[in-house]
Amino acid sequence: MTAAGLRVPRARWIVIGAALIVCAALLWVTRNFTFYFDEWSFILTAPDWSAATYFEPHNEHPSMLLRVAYAVLLNTVGLRSYLPYMALLYLAHFACVVLLFELVRRRSGDGIAFAAAAILLVLGAGWEDLYWAWQMAWLGSVALGLGALLAVQEPGPRRLALAVILLAASVSFSGVGIPFVVAVGIYLSLIPARRRELLALIPLAVGLLAWYVLFGRFGEHPNPQPDATNLLRDPVYVAWGLSQSAGALFGVTGNAGVVVLIVALALLIVAWRVHRPDATTIGVAVGLIGFYAVAGLTRAQLGIQQSGASRYIYPAAAMWLVVLADAARVLPWRGTWRPALAACAFLACFNNAVVLYEFGVAKTVQMERAAADLQALAATRNDPCLDPNARPDLLVMPDAVASTYYRAVDHYGDPGSGRPLEDRGAYDAARAALRKPGCR
Repeated sequence: MTAAGLRVPRARWIVIGAALIVCAALLWVTRNFTFYFDEWSFILTAPDWSAATYFEPHNEHPSMLLRVAYAVLLNTVGLRSYLPYMALLYLAHFACVVLLFELVRRRSGDGIAFAAAAILLVLGAGWEDLYWAWQMAWLGSVALGLGALLAVQEPGPRRLALAVILLAASVSFSGVGIPFVVAVGIYLSLIPARRRELLALIPLAVGLLAWYVLFGRFGEHPNPQPDATNLLRDPVYVAWGLSQSAGALFGVTGNAGVVVLIVALALLIVAWRVHRPDATTIGVAVGLIGFYAVAGLTRAQLGIQQSGASRYIYPAAAMWLVVLADAARVLPWRGTWRPALAACAFLACFNNAVVLYEFGVAKTVQMERAAADLQALAATRNDPCLDPNARPDLLVMPDAVASTYYRAVDHYGDPGSGRPLEDRGAYDAARAALRKPGCR
């Protein structure tokens, strides 16, 4: 018997229940979090948004649906509570876990799907995507992309139409949806009977190209700017990113991730000698490599370590799990293999949970600093020495100029109201930064 033959009674309901419990626990842990960094670029400009604004990129990413989400939340709950923003993030995380389980289960069985879903559920190295509501864009793209891959598994015009709609929504949240478009395209191209269905992706490709010509090419690039030398840096950038996301499945990064990558590639080679990878696996593998390759073209000048950033880990790990699940199906499930494989799955989940907890503690401290900045802004508003062009904290809210911040809170409410002051040092530093030098 192989691992693919392992059956887990009520596996779907166990995964759904576990995902609900973990997401609820994360929502409770983050109940005192507040707005951070890139979010302020939306919040401060939201009062001036026009219809065209929704098509403007954030950095290089299409962000139409992300802007819609923030517009709805800002005009309902406003800035008074961060909880609804985090709730949307965890709704996307829940969807990612359940859809990954369903996609893997259909091809590799209950046991492997259960392990894959559990690892993604507590993916500690992907902490940045799990402790920041802004990353609902990336998790939304992943969830919709997984949904598209699941929808296209069975032929039929309705399933194909659903897949295209989900892909369009995925890329409307962020550029993370593009690897899933690639994956679906390759999947259809590898099945001779379904190659004509590739025509359904043409409107999506045309729409993306039109968006790029009209809006996307004007997006901001990181400093320093990308140049032609990124083509030479890209292979190393890709390799490092693959190693870090592979290692993240077991809760390790750095050089340990390189070791995990080597082992993962060896497993793939052995497994694919036993059975050829299916179209889904090949499509997702190409999408995974493309994810880092495209990112490297615009960001490799920042250094190869940038490809191992936490925010890249989650979408890459989801794709890795699909690919490795296909290889894991040939592993024996008998004798000492049973406890060995079960122990590996347990240790992967345990290590990830520990890492997720540790970064949760660190993020809580950062949020205390962010809350202190908000309280300093409120306390300094009527100070005659206030500099309206000052920024309270370049490391937490670099886009927040005092005058535009006050305009935003007048529209949407004060996010610092009613909070206890827990970081006096950050509060004093922010007040000093907001006052005109030498003014008394």
